[in-house]
Amino acid sequence: MASRLRDWIFPAGDRGGAGFLATLAVAAVAVPVLNQLVPASSPVHLSPYGLTLIGKYLCYAMLALSVDLIWGYCGILSLGHAAFFSVGGYAMGMYLMRQIGPRGVYGDPILPDFMVFLNWKSLPWFWYGFNHFSFALLMIVVAPGVLAFVFGWFAFRSRVTGVYFSIITQALTYAMMLAFFRNDMGFGGNNGFTDFKEILGFDLHSDLTRVVLVVLSVLALGASYLACRAIVTSRAGRVMRAIRDAETRTRFIGYPVESFKLWAFVFSAVIAGVAGALYVPQIGIINPDEFSPINSIEVVIWVAVGGRGTLYGAIAGAVLVNYAKTYFTGAIPEVWLYALGALFVLVTVFLPRGFAGLLRAKDKQQ
Repeated sequence: MASRLRDWIFPAGDRGGAGFLATLAVAAVAVPVLNQLVPASSPVHLSPYGLTLIGKYLCYAMLALSVDLIWGYCGILSLGHAAFFSVGGYAMGMYLMRQIGPRGVYGDPILPDFMVFLNWKSLPWFWYGFNHFSFALLMIVVAPGVLAFVFGWFAFRSRVTGVYFSIITQALTYAMMLAFFRNDMGFGGNNGFTDFKEILGFDLHSDLTRVVLVVLSVLALGASYLACRAIVTSRAGRVMRAIRDAETRTRFIGYPVESFKLWAFVFSAVIAGVAGALYVPQIGIINPDEFSPINSIEVVIWVAVGGRGTLYGAIAGAVLVNYAKTYFTGAIPEVWLYALGALFVLVTVFLPRGFAGLLRAKDKQQ
């Protein structure tokens, strides 16, 4: 039994995936040790800033994984996954705002500060239930899933494909960004949610809470990766690749193409929503800028740099590009955008299959 489980987690011939899971296992152990046991005076001590960066990279990696599932394996280029990421983030943010209670600036035990400031008299109906963590967890999955289902049902049943689908997903996230900027929506307007205090009674500013959130992000990323790999290696995964390579022929054979596309789209949206929910308590803020169309385009760049259609490549691309972004914004703030652009152009020209393509080519040679 143990050997079968080991063979399933680390299948033969998947060196990239095995290396990624081994790296996650090391991170799950190293992060708590380096932050909690290593003295702050040590050069290898992991600072609170380092914890925040690692947590952010892990959440972005989950977002890239969700996009790679539908783009790399099903051929659906979504340029609106920032919407699902943000919806999951807002669901977690609503729970965190309810936890502030009377400790807010205005001391209202029910209404968040921005509602008191805007002269709201009562809590909107869609905020009910978010004082319970279990309800928030449910909404983190249901809200992006329902949004993706409704949007995907109309889009796929109407046979919207290719660049047209990409454009309407951009329109979706842009429309949501404009809507969430409105103060009368009840989501904090352009300021969004911030000033979070605690989660499940634990101080969000303590190192121990941050360590737990990073470890949870590691586990969520690992579970998402294994779930996606199980899908792409199953019969459903073969149908998804057939849709990507020859959609019309797959439909004529008799497969319900729209149903497969809708199911994959909803599942990827749920992963993106969970990533957003883990992102908010670690970063400490969520606002309408997260819906920005440029964010969705950046995710596609991460996947292209890492290697489309490899899962672990998309994750590596997200971490690599965001680390480069962090480094360039500090080292060369005037030209960091050009440096990132140069990285993307070089990878596109010399590594059309991304960095993961190098590993695949080496495996074929062996």
